[in-house]
Amino acid sequence: MPKSKPLSANMEDYLETIYHIVSEKRAARAKDIAVRMAVNSASVTGALRLLAEKGHINYAPYDVITLTPEGETLARDIVRRHEILKDFFTKVLDVDDAEAEESACKMEHAISPTIIDRLVRFVEFIQICPRGGEEWMGGFRQFCEKADAFSGCENAISKCLDDLKKRQKQFQAAKREVITLESLESGQVARLIRVKGKGSIVEKLKELDITPGSIIELENVSGIDERVSIKVRGYHLSLRKDDFSKIELEVIPPG
Repeated sequence: MPKSKPLSANMEDYLETIYHIVSEKRAARAKDIAVRMAVNSASVTGALRLLAEKGHINYAPYDVITLTPEGETLARDIVRRHEILKDFFTKVLDVDDAEAEESACKMEHAISPTIIDRLVRFVEFIQICPRGGEEWMGGFRQFCEKADAFSGCENAISKCLDDLKKRQKQFQAAKREVITLESLESGQVARLIRVKGKGSIVEKLKELDITPGSIIELENVSGIDERVSIKVRGYHLSLRKDDFSKIELEVIPPG
């Protein structure tokens, strides 16, 4: 059976929009998609038929739209690319949110998996390397703004060495301080050590290639349904309370 052609950038945008609506409402309707994308109903109908033909969505006229397993996997990858690019633009390059969003939308369709993974690793490297951290990124912002690129470099070298010693002590003090996900606070960053036991959480993380050493950030905790949202390798995952104690982490001291 011949391999189907990759989706166009426009079709990827439709699939991404459907993914977000389904995540919010469990299913999407054509009118929801039209409003979200600011397009007419005829354009939506044509896109839905094409996505259904390719096996990415379950669609019938006047019925709700859901993603097939293949469609959900592809949509999740598109969303991940978008999030990684936007994070890189805002957190590393200090680009404002609106411009980062617009640029991520344009670039997400063309960037290769290799570059995406390198961007993830680069951001993780900045978070955990003694030479990185928020202060390092602040220095980059100053470098972009000032005409004299070399001002303060001499002092920066001495300060970098002092900070390195300080952070080495912090890492030694926190070395192998193993906690579970339920002990992590919102915004805190940790390194994955292992996932205990078996079950869907183990398979889910394995499927997304989330292995020991991956950097996890706790985004928020829902007191209503006792779930937590985490960010890891560019994915945004929602986990149940039953899974909290299975995930062992090593806290990364703030930079």
